[in-house]
Amino acid sequence: MRRAGLIVNPVAGMGGAVGLKGTDGEGTLRRALALGATNVSAGRAREFLCALGRVSNAIDFWTCPGTMGEEIMQGLGITCKVIQGRRGSTVAQDTRSAASIMEGCGVDIIAFCGGDGTARDILNTVGERVPVIGIPSGVKMHSGVFATTPQAAAVVIMKFLWGELPLEEAEVADVDEEAFREGRVSSKLYGYLLVPYEPSALQGMKEPSPLTDEVCRHREALAKWIVERMDGSVTYILGPGGTVKAVNELMGIDSTLLGVDLVRDGELVKGDANERDILAEIASNPSRIVVSPIGRQGFIFGRGNQQISPRVLKAAGGDAVTVIATREKLRGIRVLRVDTGEEKLDSALRGPMKVLVDYGVFETMMVE
Repeated sequence: MRRAGLIVNPVAGMGGAVGLKGTDGEGTLRRALALGATNVSAGRAREFLCALGRVSNAIDFWTCPGTMGEEIMQGLGITCKVIQGRRGSTVAQDTRSAASIMEGCGVDIIAFCGGDGTARDILNTVGERVPVIGIPSGVKMHSGVFATTPQAAAVVIMKFLWGELPLEEAEVADVDEEAFREGRVSSKLYGYLLVPYEPSALQGMKEPSPLTDEVCRHREALAKWIVERMDGSVTYILGPGGTVKAVNELMGIDSTLLGVDLVRDGELVKGDANERDILAEIASNPSRIVVSPIGRQGFIFGRGNQQISPRVLKAAGGDAVTVIATREKLRGIRVLRVDTGEEKLDSALRGPMKVLVDYGVFETMMVE
C-alpha cells in the first residue's frame, strides 16, 4: 500500500473573502469570524479527495482528528488512520505535531491543505525529509509548493505514489501579514520543501514585477485606456496590485495597493472592500471587474483577491471581467489561471481571454 498523510488547516483562507488578507494570529481569526468568515479548507480538502475517486481506496491514509482531516474523510466514506491529536479549535502547533507524527509513521508523502503559514509549519517540522504537496486553501499563497487547484493536487499525488514523478525543491515564501494589511509587501523566502515535479500542476512561486521606466509607462497607458472608457453609471471593482492601482492614481483616488476598491463616476465608493461590501454595492448597480494576473503564477482569481468571490463573479456576469497586464509581466506567464473554489465557474472562465497590454492593444491568452 502507498502511504500518505493528510493535514487540513481549518483556519487557512478564512480571511480572504472578508478582506483580511490572511488569518495569522488569534486576533485576526476572531475578526474574520465576526465578519462572517467560514471554513474554506474543508471544501478544498473535499475537492482533493473527491478527485482521487476510487484510487483513495488504494492509499493507506493517515490524517488528524476532527476538522483537521478525520471528519472530512469519514464524511466521504474514505478509510483512514487517525493520529493522536486534539479536537476542536486548532493552532499552528497542531500542524507541526501532525507532520512530525506522520514522518515517524513513514508516510510516502504529506498532502497539506492550507496557505503559506501552513507550508512554513511543515517546513519547520520535516524539512526535506518527507515529500509534500500543498492543496491551495490560503489567501496569498506566494510559495511554489502548492498545486494550482485541489484537483491538480490529486493528480500529483496519484502520479507520485505510482512512481511516475521525480522530486524537486520548491520554495516556501510568506509575507508579513500586518504589513500586508497596511499595503506593504514584505515577503521572505524561508526555505525549500520537496514536491513531486509536475510543472503543469504546480503554481510556482510568485514573482514581483520590476518597476522599470518601461513598466511604469505601460501601466500609465493601461490606466488611461481604462479610465477614458469608464461609464459613470457602472461600479468598477478594481482588484489588488500595482498595475490596477495605476487606474485609481490616474483618477486621483487614494486606493489600497493590496485590497479591492469600488469606484463609480470617478469617486471611491468603498476602499479595501470585502465580499459583503461588493455584493451590497452591485446589487443595485451594473458592474465591471478589472484585475491583473499574479506575476509568474498567472492567477486572475483565487489568489489574494478572494473578495471577488464566485458570488461576486456570478452577480457581475461572465462578460464583466477586464484583465490588464504589462507586456513585461506577460513574458513570465505561460497561461492565465483561475481557482475560485467552484469548479463549474472555473470551467466557464477557462478558454481564450483578451488581455489589455498597452493603450488599445490586446493579446489573447489561454485561461486554465
